[in-house]
Amino acid sequence: MKQTAPIGVLLCNLGTPDTPDAPALRRYLREFLWDKRVVDFPRPLWWLILNFVIVPLRSPKSAALYRKVWTDQGSPLLAISKRQQQALQTQLDADQPGPFRVQLAMRYGNPSIASGMQALRDSGCKHVLVLPLYPQYSSSSSASTFDAVAETVKQDRNMPELRFVRDYHQHPAYIDALAASIRQDFAANGQPDKLMFSFHGIPKRFHDTGDPYPDECKRSAALLAAALGLADDAWLLTFQSRFGREEWLQPYTDKTLEKLAAEGVKNIAVACPGFSADCLETLEEIDQENRAVFLESGGQSFRYIPALNDHQEHIQALTDIITQHCNGWLDAA
Repeated sequence: MKQTAPIGVLLCNLGTPDTPDAPALRRYLREFLWDKRVVDFPRPLWWLILNFVIVPLRSPKSAALYRKVWTDQGSPLLAISKRQQQALQTQLDADQPGPFRVQLAMRYGNPSIASGMQALRDSGCKHVLVLPLYPQYSSSSSASTFDAVAETVKQDRNMPELRFVRDYHQHPAYIDALAASIRQDFAANGQPDKLMFSFHGIPKRFHDTGDPYPDECKRSAALLAAALGLADDAWLLTFQSRFGREEWLQPYTDKTLEKLAAEGVKNIAVACPGFSADCLETLEEIDQENRAVFLESGGQSFRYIPALNDHQEHIQALTDIITQHCNGWLDAA
């Protein structure tokens, strides 16, 4: 019997403050940094540090950084995510025989995962695929999204059937989309002396206790370098966005840029394959802060290769991932 109820797709990303000001950042940071998957310190001590040290000090500074990348459409991450949602809905409607409802949600901030799940319930979805837009799995991102979804349905009298995309770090369509975007950059701007793949970092302790995230980053980077036909000495992998005093995954992006410039590397391009949409960490941290680090250390040319965003190759890759994970739902026996 043909599937008649729509299949829900909950498209999830990390999140963003509602506005680039200190009050909004206080709300956002409290939600983000209180997540045990992100910071696993003992709760009573962390509550004091978070509310009386971290939030008061970081909110104004973070708000200033967000203002540097804020657009007329608001947060870049949210604006791009909305375009991704609309493009995916259009692509699925064109490609698939069954009805889909694509709903956007953010792990922190708005639109919330709870509101996204409610919208899918209201649309009559009895099957829901959760797609976190993190190609590489980490307990602090993908698993945290799963926690939030589970929290929203744990008291449902009639919960939907759920499936969860754990990762897609080596999916051929994802690798092909990344390779196409980098080839386009090389065709327009020439091949750099070095191509850097910068991924968001996590505490090294997380990996030491079982988080596979850096292994998946390395696998993605190796597959991408192979797809581009790059020699081993033409690319490298680094980790950015560390927080706090403990050791995070290395090598660090900023320190590596300093080192490369000091060694005489003049021309570098940076891509961020772990980010499905441009955001504060790519537009401000990489394209502004780390650009300055490289140039002030003696480098001559720095360019950031934008994330896949709502490019057609990316939308097609996500469509392929969605339809593969919905196998058996489109045409129920």
